[in-house]
Amino acid sequence: MQNSLHTLQRIRREYIRAKGWLYTLQALAVALVGAAILYKWRLEVPLLAGLAILTIFGALLYLVWAWSQLQKVKLEQVARHLNRTYPQLEESTGLLLQPTSELNLLERLQQQRVTSQLQTAIPEKQSVFHLQKKPTYTALGIAVLVAAGIAALPAASIADATKAAPLQLDFPDTPAAVADTAVSIQKIDITITPPAYTRRKAYQADQPNLRVEQGARVTWRISTNRPARTLQLVLNEGRPLPLQSQNGRYTLSRTFIEPALYHIAINGQKSAYYTLEIIPDEAPTIQIKKPEQYTEILFGDPQRVTIRAELSDDYGLRDANMIATVAKGSGEAVKFREEKISIGFSGQRRNFSVNKTIDLQKLGMTYGDELYFYVQAWDNHRGYTRSETYFVQIEDTTIVESMDDLTMGVNPVPEYFRSQRQIIIDTEKLIKEQKTLSRAVFEERGNNLGVDQKLLRLRYGKFLGEEFESGIGPGGGIPEGEEGHEEEHFAGDGHDHPEFEDQTSVEALLDPYLHKHDQEEAATFFEPAVKAKLKGALAQMWEAELRLRTHRPKEALPYEYKALRMLKEVQQSTRAYAAKTGFDPPPLKEPEKRLTGDLNKIKPLTERRTVEADTKLPHTRQALQWLERQKQGGRYSQQDVALLERAGRELAQEALAKPGRYLRAMQDLRTLIADINANRPLCNDCLMTVERAWYELLPPAKPSPQKQSTTRSKLAKSYLEQLSESSKK
Repeated sequence: MQNSLHTLQRIRREYIRAKGWLYTLQALAVALVGAAILYKWRLEVPLLAGLAILTIFGALLYLVWAWSQLQKVKLEQVARHLNRTYPQLEESTGLLLQPTSELNLLERLQQQRVTSQLQTAIPEKQSVFHLQKKPTYTALGIAVLVAAGIAALPAASIADATKAAPLQLDFPDTPAAVADTAVSIQKIDITITPPAYTRRKAYQADQPNLRVEQGARVTWRISTNRPARTLQLVLNEGRPLPLQSQNGRYTLSRTFIEPALYHIAINGQKSAYYTLEIIPDEAPTIQIKKPEQYTEILFGDPQRVTIRAELSDDYGLRDANMIATVAKGSGEAVKFREEKISIGFSGQRRNFSVNKTIDLQKLGMTYGDELYFYVQAWDNHRGYTRSETYFVQIEDTTIVESMDDLTMGVNPVPEYFRSQRQIIIDTEKLIKEQKTLSRAVFEERGNNLGVDQKLLRLRYGKFLGEEFESGIGPGGGIPEGEEGHEEEHFAGDGHDHPEFEDQTSVEALLDPYLHKHDQEEAATFFEPAVKAKLKGALAQMWEAELRLRTHRPKEALPYEYKALRMLKEVQQSTRAYAAKTGFDPPPLKEPEKRLTGDLNKIKPLTERRTVEADTKLPHTRQALQWLERQKQGGRYSQQDVALLERAGRELAQEALAKPGRYLRAMQDLRTLIADINANRPLCNDCLMTVERAWYELLPPAKPSPQKQSTTRSKLAKSYLEQLSESSKK
């Protein structure tokens, strides 16, 4: 029995040793590549050094994780593996791990049998695990080749590529013979210090063509091989700016808010033109997602408005808030109150999300009041943005909204019974005070509200011919619990015989045109559509009365709201107007126009004058004429240099809007001037490039009338000849 346990433990140790060796080789393959990178370039290239250290550290972590997993291998797993591998063990290797005293007779016999079979099936030096070693050895071989290839690479090939190339300036006008002995630039550093509102650190430019923030300070530091007589920086072909000499280095600092073209001049030798573009500071952006620009809060809805907006800026927001204006009253008695409301902004942020709910009741608003608000934001510089004005109005059920009131006359129909709104207010108050009232008082107040609802229902029922309470409600006069029974009729009630015995009498003929209040279906006070709406409102009142009288005011409230809305629709349908005489102005769109400040359609008085515009780019036009003469074989003189210089300044001014577009033309113009000064033949390619650029600067010519040429066919010409001959005859 002990020999069998030793055999299982030996198999476990061999497995851990073999598997651990494979894991070690795999980690070694990965770490070998990282070590080769670190050995070759060390810390000269930070990116490669970090990658190499991360690779080696990952290989070590992988090895530690694999070793911890191997330590979890138990003898039970070894026994299960032997059962799967050797059928002669009869799936009973697990019995060797159990004490003999705990086994029955049959299990003991099987344990002895497995012990003898185990010694026979597995010799002392035979391995029972067949591990896949080929992939690991292949990966290790590839890693060795990669490491050897990295070691064979020149150390400066990648290190130099990752370093920024030093800045260099071109001097195209300097002849090769003079360049060897002239003063030259050994090193130039351009430092850009962004303005404070960007909250960015100073950085080095990687090329002479600059793109800087608005208000940034640019510093040029130039080192020369020998002291220079003059070292200047020329901006926009203007006055040269001398560089200050300090310990053999020349320095110049300047703040830029507008784009520019510049070049360096050393002892009269001019470099190529370079651009300095300005990145403008954008104003903050405000996007209001909720609510809509005009929002109406209906009666019964929560008097709250949720504002959701996104604020952003390119460099950061400094402050943001909301301005709300509350309008109370109407007509000439309207009053405004403005408040500044915080939206939770704090600190310096590039993006800020607004999610704020405003309680209109806390602002002192009630039914019929209006709220105008807008969101405003400031950035770190001088940028300011405000959103459009948004409108929130609480519906006022005491006023029927109609813009026709401004242009129409008297309303002959009075406003009928507005007490349904008061019933709703009293019901809401009862629900709010329910917890503080005793049961008897609560039921009494609810029953009183039900009585008020009944009286209002009866008053509105008169307009439908429902003169008696017996004919009102869903049952139509049928007592509760007696649905399905036929109505009892008596003699003389009009149901057992025709109302008029003589159908040709005057009363029978006039009967369809009479208004009878004692017959509900014959009531003709309203049109059929309005009558249907009013019947629906009475049905909602009936449902509300039922629940108020049974002490369920919460359930009655939705029916009261619906009844009020239907009554307003009926009231609007029954309004009658008489149009005024005279001017009928168009209706005002008050929610869209109030507080917008839109004056686009207001045209101020203007005085029209005809002034002849000055000729634009006069020197450019003269230079184009000079170019035409040169293309035709004309001769140039030294006086032409002044003309080209003046035309070049005009080109430089126009090039500020598009700095990169005219650089080649300005450089070619410099070459033409150098050719004239050296009395050399002019560069033909330069002439074409400069001519093309100057033509682009000129404004388009005004169209002039021209005679239209007509091409006619032989048939048309013959037809015209025949017509002319016939006319002569």
